[in-house]
Amino acid sequence: MSDNPLTGEVSNSKLAAVFDSTAAARDAAAALLSEAGLQPQQVKVITPDEPDANIKLEPEGKGIWRTILVAHVRLGIVGAILGAIAFGIMMWAGLPFVTRSPVAAGLVTIFFATVGGLLLGGLVSIRPDHDRYVHATRDAMEARRTTVVVHALSKDEQQRASELLSARGADVTATL
Repeated sequence: MSDNPLTGEVSNSKLAAVFDSTAAARDAAAALLSEAGLQPQQVKVITPDEPDANIKLEPEGKGIWRTILVAHVRLGIVGAILGAIAFGIMMWAGLPFVTRSPVAAGLVTIFFATVGGLLLGGLVSIRPDHDRYVHATRDAMEARRTTVVVHALSKDEQQRASELLSARGADVTATL
């Protein structure tokens, strides 16, 4: 699975490298396989007329659903725990509105902290860091340019791929 405890995707680190020509992009993809040690399923070439661009950009449909579930459950639980801690601190501090109605104050504090955790889970699930990566590829397709997409398994792999592709003249856009 993933090295990130909040996602269910195998590859959390992605990058798009835009080239002016398809030949240059294919050469760079081959170099990634031979020089950077990436596997063929991690490197995809997206041409301007690519019919399956969405699948090549985000191939982990099931991983995305796991990310939604895992992020919401884990961050919801973290929110509830933080809410309970906040309630405990308010009780310890002797805040009158908490000490007069501890059950109501506890339930409300834990409820809102849990909702906050669930909202953060939603933020993780929509993967806002992927927007730049997807838009770079879409813009390249519209400009009749070719993109090499890398689904790295670690930040180190992503960095090595980025350096190799940049050295070959690509405009590189990476996720967080």
